[in-house]
Amino acid sequence: MNRDRILEYKKEIENHLANELLPFWLDRCRDEVNGGFITQFDKDGNDTGEDQKSLIAQTRTIYTMSAAHQAGFGGGKCAEFARHGVDFLIEKMWDEEFGGFYWTVDRKGNAEIDKKILYGLSFVMYSLSTYTLVTGDKRGIEYAEKTFDLIQKYAADTMYGGYWEMFERNWDLCGPDSAGGDRKTLDFHMHFMEALTTLYECSRKSVHLRKLKESIDLLTKRVMHPEYATGIPQFWADWSVAPQIKFDIVWGWDRFGEDGQKADAEDNTSAGHNVEFTWLLMYALDIMGEPVDRHRDMILKQLDHAIKNGIDYEYGGVYTEGPHAGGVSDMQKEFWQQAEVMIGMLEASLRFGPEKYWPVYENVHRFVFDKMINHAVGEWLPLLARDGQPVWTHMSHSWKVNYHSIRAMIQCIGRLDKLAEQAGRD
Repeated sequence: MNRDRILEYKKEIENHLANELLPFWLDRCRDEVNGGFITQFDKDGNDTGEDQKSLIAQTRTIYTMSAAHQAGFGGGKCAEFARHGVDFLIEKMWDEEFGGFYWTVDRKGNAEIDKKILYGLSFVMYSLSTYTLVTGDKRGIEYAEKTFDLIQKYAADTMYGGYWEMFERNWDLCGPDSAGGDRKTLDFHMHFMEALTTLYECSRKSVHLRKLKESIDLLTKRVMHPEYATGIPQFWADWSVAPQIKFDIVWGWDRFGEDGQKADAEDNTSAGHNVEFTWLLMYALDIMGEPVDRHRDMILKQLDHAIKNGIDYEYGGVYTEGPHAGGVSDMQKEFWQQAEVMIGMLEASLRFGPEKYWPVYENVHRFVFDKMINHAVGEWLPLLARDGQPVWTHMSHSWKVNYHSIRAMIQCIGRLDKLAEQAGRD
């Protein structure tokens, strides 16, 4: 590694974050009329007028604004935005009768989809814990803990472990199949670990620490492939592998067939998820004060699988997914996988040495800045073809907001500082 090169990447990121990415959101997302955030923007950054506010978009924007303030950006404005979002979340999206937060409301805050979806509730815990850590406003940890308690009461599967994920407003479990009541997912259980990490960091309560340890144990022993250490997307109650299907409640853009099922429904894994898991796991271990050594072999296997199978060495960037044994089944490039691999490869460079991981970071960094960012508007494109040509061009909607892009820039800056310091000593 060359210290000057490291600092060039850092400068490029800081310029993008301060002059393009954060201004995109600060200039347009605050709803001054109804409260909360507007998050549906077209390719030019114009409000599409869609009358919906999703739990994912509101909580992720609270997290983003809190994290940006913590990192020293916005001159206090980001903290004000975060508080504005918390006001709306608690006043309009909290269910006073049954507890929990609605999945979607309209712009005024009237409930549209009143189901309780654990994927969204995990981001409640994550964002509100972060908000309290950063601002000191105790409402954040109060509602994060309320949400945690409801999840333990209604969603914990005491027979097979883990959690049910899809509930009606009154916490009755949703039906099977596309309603999602008979399945468990990598997506929720990984993000629940992320949420528990920050909840424990904020509360320092032993019950949150115990649940975080349980979460890590479950992910490493059940959710990751026993041979390849790659993430398996969906499971039945007993943690046997379930064919990956499209749920009625959608928080992602996986491309499914007309029957709602993937062609490779029982054999696909995402390099983006696998690398994201490695750095989130290592962060959780740091917060718990535990060494990485016990999980080192699994983490290295996950990283090696991603480097071998998930990176495009011709056009740059991260492929969408492929089989567990190796190879690529979807060569398109989604925005969030690029973001998570950038963070993960820098973290791996710091933990395990840069020889393998720094060149991969450079590959993905260059692809993102040359192909994925719409510099004229400020945000990242959601989906590109393998060669970098845009497939989808909108800047944001109910779940593609700012969490991955802004978080990646903030997380990368801190790690690049540490790598520059190391390179200066060598």
